[in-house]
Amino acid sequence: MSLYYKERPLFLCASLNSIFTQTVIPDEVILVEDGPLTDELYSVLDEYEKRYTQLKRIKLLQNGGLGKALNVGLKYCSNELVARMDTDDIALPDRFEKQVKFMSEHPDVDISSGWLIEFNEFIDNRLSLKKVPETHNLIREYIQYRNPLNHPAVIFKKSAVEKAGGYQHFPLFEDWFLWARMLKTGAVFANIQEPLVYFRTSPEMYKR
Repeated sequence: MSLYYKERPLFLCASLNSIFTQTVIPDEVILVEDGPLTDELYSVLDEYEKRYTQLKRIKLLQNGGLGKALNVGLKYCSNELVARMDTDDIALPDRFEKQVKFMSEHPDVDISSGWLIEFNEFIDNRLSLKKVPETHNLIREYIQYRNPLNHPAVIFKKSAVEKAGGYQHFPLFEDWFLWARMLKTGAVFANIQEPLVYFRTSPEMYKR
């Protein structure tokens, strides 16, 4: 996870709660503080750090952007299997259980994601279902036109991401740029065909 000062504390709480109430709780949660945060955000992190020993905070002195923060965080991940999570999204309760099972049953797959339920403010206010193609061949065709993985729901093998050079700065599309490079290094892709994450959106996001 990467956190910066503009995040709303309430959203961060909802995101962390969804992680620590999973049917399969992660061994560790690496949270990169991308530059100085607000007192309210620090208070949330201090509280969750006391409650959950899995939470490990990595502090960057200056804001460097999502790509840099994720690269730093990846270095601190102890496991080969790494899941991404945004600090304002909410994981469905069995997200990690389904993804770990999928990756275990498909050892050839290096990276996968699933669908997103887009919502505004409250998860009952659902706006749309963001689907992505299922198989490697479909993903390879789709990537030429649109982002073929939902980044907030991604799980990947750390070694496969490092082989492609990790996240690199590419305005607004660090993830899409990484997927393209992973394809060129021979990584195998797939997507679970069901929702895994509630994705928070707004009119301002659509404008961007």
